[in-house]
Amino acid sequence: MFALFVAVSAVAQPGWEWGDQVDVAKEKNALYTDMLKAGKYSEALDPLTWLLENAPKLNKSLYQNGAKVFQGLAEKETDATKKAEYAEKHLEMFDKRIEYFGQEAFVLNRKVYPAYKYYKDKKGKYATLLEMYDRAFELNGNDFYDNNLVAYMDVVRRYKLTGGEIDDQRILDVYFGIKDVIDEKKKSADSKKAARLERNSDTIDKMLLGTVDVNCEFVENNLGPKLEETGEVKLAKQIFGLLLSNKCTDSPLAVKAAEIVNENQPDYGIAKFIAGKAAKEGDVSKAFDYFNKAADLTDDNLEKAEIHLSIARLHIRQNDKASARRSARKALAFDPSAKNAYKLIGDLYMTSFEDCKGGVKKVDDRAVFLAAYKMYQRAGDSKSMANAKAQFPSIEDIFNEEYAEGQTLQVGCWINESVTIERRPN
Repeated sequence: MFALFVAVSAVAQPGWEWGDQVDVAKEKNALYTDMLKAGKYSEALDPLTWLLENAPKLNKSLYQNGAKVFQGLAEKETDATKKAEYAEKHLEMFDKRIEYFGQEAFVLNRKVYPAYKYYKDKKGKYATLLEMYDRAFELNGNDFYDNNLVAYMDVVRRYKLTGGEIDDQRILDVYFGIKDVIDEKKKSADSKKAARLERNSDTIDKMLLGTVDVNCEFVENNLGPKLEETGEVKLAKQIFGLLLSNKCTDSPLAVKAAEIVNENQPDYGIAKFIAGKAAKEGDVSKAFDYFNKAADLTDDNLEKAEIHLSIARLHIRQNDKASARRSARKALAFDPSAKNAYKLIGDLYMTSFEDCKGGVKKVDDRAVFLAAYKMYQRAGDSKSMANAKAQFPSIEDIFNEEYAEGQTLQVGCWINESVTIERRPN
């Protein structure tokens, strides 16, 4: 009970405590605040100093305003020694505010960035600065200010590169902690803020790579065994991010990590990655499975179109042209401007001559090239159009088989489309 009383009494209650010289304190308060409003920091210094010494529990505004005064003095000072003194007094205002009015998390969140600006070029201050950032991050978590995120990683980087006692695992812990906060912030951010956070994330990635040699081997040897042992989703997400940053996507660990993440936190991009790797390795069944999962995980029509085109290509590998066309048409349903889908269908038709020819009438057999031409035309592919046109029936074939140019002809086989008869160039 006594300990609780001491803890509470150490923090001044709301209101104003003018100390023993009330009238003088009120006069000094009016004077320094007037000078602060006028930007006359030097004139505000004496009355502010008197209040800090004689009425330290006056009000938290004393330390809010005091920080502004000393910051202004530090910014304007040209003498290096005095500038450093004002900087220290600026930071002291945050500490005094915590001492008398609490709110450690909130105040530290505001303190660490000016501390970073003052200390970032002072090697002897890096340990203190890192300790300060560690504490502020611990207390604030997802409320850690945006401008503190990059600064925190830079403090770690500077400390490590100047011989500070910090190991690679500790650096990774800080890095992952910052990345987690960025991910959480992005969930509720508007597009402009999300873009800024993404740029911050890229900067932090570069800082990590400039601090620790996080190559493929490092991730596999240091983090792979831990993932194998625990299967932790958070660790899998971290590993996957590091491997992507280092372009280590051929590592089996990248796929393993991606599968763990996607199983617990289904994601379009990750499912697409797994499908692509499976397709590359010849596991078509797995590729189909994950491409379909990816399609279900996005509401973006362009992304859906891209996935269905990938599925179409898998069907081509299985020589299932009808299914490939069906998937390409699905892609076009989501993105009618997808010229590569028309090109894919054109290629399917172009390569179907041997599959579909009946050997009775040349015009009928060469109708597949007319169908291919139509698709290439929609794709805007002039080179492929020319190749298809070169395979059109000749005027002699058209005449001899009692057809006419401009006549509609039904292409049979699996294609089952109508085309307009045209002759090939002479």
